[in-house]
Amino acid sequence: MHSFNTTRHSNKRMKQRGITKDMIDFNILFGEIDGDKYFTNQKNIKDEISMIDLKIMQLRKLRKTALKVLDKGGVTVVADNGNIISTYNFNSYLSY
Repeated sequence: MHSFNTTRHSNKRMKQRGITKDMIDFNILFGEIDGDKYFTNQKNIKDEISMIDLKIMQLRKLRKTALKVLDKGGVTVVADNGNIISTYNFNSYLSY
């Protein structure tokens, strides 16, 4: 992401128009570029919100799986040449 400095003029306009630094960062990160302008509209904002929602769902699923692995104390996967040969709970191998 580009690093932009704000000017006195832009700070004044931000305050007048209720635009925060976070809103500007969002616009630069997710907006479209037209010459020297970064812009967002309702369509691309809604598209980005859908993508964020999808990422949230994926992270929740990943967190749920991580908690299951944590409950087991960890998991070991034995693999060779792209094939999974065996798997076991991390601490179970020590008890044999």
